[in-house]
Amino acid sequence: MIEILNSARIERARDTGALVGDILHTLKQRSTVGTNLLDIDQWAKQMITEAGAQSCYVDYAPSFGRGPFGHYICTAVNDGVLHGLPHNYTLADGDLLTLDLAVARGGVAADAAISFLVGDARPAESVAMIETTERALAAGIAAAKPGARIGDLSHAIGTVLGEAGYPINTEFGGHGIGTTMHQDPHVSNTGRPGRGYKLRPGLLLALEPWVMADTATLVTDADGWTLRSATGCRTAHSEHTIAITDDGAEILTLPRATRP
Repeated sequence: MIEILNSARIERARDTGALVGDILHTLKQRSTVGTNLLDIDQWAKQMITEAGAQSCYVDYAPSFGRGPFGHYICTAVNDGVLHGLPHNYTLADGDLLTLDLAVARGGVAADAAISFLVGDARPAESVAMIETTERALAAGIAAAKPGARIGDLSHAIGTVLGEAGYPINTEFGGHGIGTTMHQDPHVSNTGRPGRGYKLRPGLLLALEPWVMADTATLVTDADGWTLRSATGCRTAHSEHTIAITDDGAEILTLPRATRP
């Protein structure tokens, strides 16, 4: 299903997106050396509940996971990249942490992810990988405008990732979003320009470039959810929900504290 939202629902999407951005911003500040992943999950639960919103994850039970997910946020560390199931792990200096959050409020969902280094250590390779996913996300957003094709976005994202030398996995990527978290169209992290669905105002997309340092192969953790790099290498993931407008793409999931 591909949804085109009316102006009232787009306004609700702005509200939900700001909430997602604000929660991730707060969680990044709180996630320090010594923080437990289960604490992050409880902080997310508290903020979602206090905002009168609903988690898109707690009851989520797709075919690729050992569902239901049962937690409020995805927490992936180092070689974990997607669907990271919160567990009893204490963050150490230099850990690469990815937080992925999707919530719904007012009948509209928003989805975003950030990767960052915990503590004071700044391994150059990890910094470069995170920055590459952020640049790829920006490139995909810049390509998103009425009349563009999904393949244009995928090509823009994949060009940045490929030129940086990262293998690209096409099993998981971006997606449509609206009254539910995951919708068509699928947005691969590489593709051919001029192909696929033509973008229209009112379409919401979650773009999410992610990479693994030296492999394109994923393995599923024993927890049945967390996807890790097959080689144990580090990973990074950046995501925003955007709305297609008459003028281009509007980023909905920026935290209020970082907006102009």
